[in-house]
Amino acid sequence: MNPTPPAPAHPTADTVLADLAGMLREVLAEYGDDDVVIGMSTTFNRDLELESIDLVTLAGLMEERYGGRVNLAEFLAGMDFDEIIELTVGRLVEYVVWSLKSTQAG
Repeated sequence: MNPTPPAPAHPTADTVLADLAGMLREVLAEYGDDDVVIGMSTTFNRDLELESIDLVTLAGLMEERYGGRVNLAEFLAGMDFDEIIELTVGRLVEYVVWSLKSTQAG
């Protein structure tokens, strides 16, 4: 079993994007799509074609990586259906960076 590396001390959009892209490739590997290009404008629904169960898997991977400092379920709960359908990786990156910086400051 590989130990989870610590979350970045000074989270940036680039470091978080790299983290999330790796997690998403892990989720997509189950479908044989682990070589997809993932960027800030990539959408979860249209581009990655993720199902709700895939978001649950992603939430678990994020919990392993970031602990309780980032809560995907809470983030999604604050959105309406259309916002979830149009969710981009970039918006999630921004939320993760904000959450990590908020917990460091608090």
